[in-house]
Amino acid sequence: MNTDEIYIQRCLALAKLGNGYVAPNPMVGSVLVYNNEIIGEGYHQKFGEAHAEVNCINSVSKKNQEKIKNASLYVSLEPCNHFGKTPPCTNLIVEKKIKRVVIGCQDFFNQVNGKGIEFLKSKNIDVVTNVLEEECINLNKRFFLFHQKQRPFIILKFAQAANKKIAYKTNDRLFISNDITNKLVHKWRSEESAILIGTNTALQDDPYLTNRNYSGKSPIRLVIDKQLCLPKSLNIFNTDTTTIIFNTKISEELENIKFVKLNESFSVIQQILNYCYQHQIMSILVEGGAKLLQSFIDEQIWDEARIITNTSLIIKEGINAPNFYGRKIKTENILSDNISYYLPA
Repeated sequence: MNTDEIYIQRCLALAKLGNGYVAPNPMVGSVLVYNNEIIGEGYHQKFGEAHAEVNCINSVSKKNQEKIKNASLYVSLEPCNHFGKTPPCTNLIVEKKIKRVVIGCQDFFNQVNGKGIEFLKSKNIDVVTNVLEEECINLNKRFFLFHQKQRPFIILKFAQAANKKIAYKTNDRLFISNDITNKLVHKWRSEESAILIGTNTALQDDPYLTNRNYSGKSPIRLVIDKQLCLPKSLNIFNTDTTTIIFNTKISEELENIKFVKLNESFSVIQQILNYCYQHQIMSILVEGGAKLLQSFIDEQIWDEARIITNTSLIIKEGINAPNFYGRKIKTENILSDNISYYLPA
């Protein structure tokens, strides 16, 4: 790994600290290096607040201010060159007379998409691009897909017994995964904008759908309840986070609950995805039952899947897991649980 890659690697580590807080913006990290010494570093901490480059430059101590103009600025994503909720980062780079900028990957968002790089080059700044490009793109895969496909990044998740049953045929709740795996699932929730379930899961499991066993912001709860049959005593209606109920009856907005009316003539999934795109909900963790998961699989609308298998559990009479197919990219074991990660085939 060369010097530029080492510092972009640090940018990536910083960028991840904004996970769960910056969406619908991308995660970005930045470091300022003078004579192989980091004199400033920062990351985009919260949507609507200062970008990584600004926080990085502002972190430089008074004694090192004179070094800025002779330092190299490293940033995991192309600096913006447009006015959004904050001014263009490129203007600050020029103002500080920084002579060299190293960029992990280009920002394919229409308002950026190479314009930041072009602007910096027009100011006679030495710009190096595509350093650890694949890693930088992968970090913001949700952001890029959201703008390219105009829909949220979809992650399917379900737990199954060793014989591929996901629930009892009765209404009794079944706990398949162990406590350590459950904590990992709560970490997954903290990384996504929203979590989606259907009516039966809400009724039978009465889940909270929060990441209460892990730090960070809980996702928005998305629930399909076409006939509005779910009692308000369920945990999904508490004030821990926002709940959006997709139904065929009403459109109404309360303090922490929104009712969104669906058109019965169109695909429920497509309407949910359109709503999420319009409201800047960038990613969805689908944790519903077999029917809801199968709908996403059949319509080929998913980007990643995580399947937890309890290898020591057998359910004689149960509901079958979804008819799933994909390309396995990774597996890990947590006690009796085997977790397989998939991408579309």
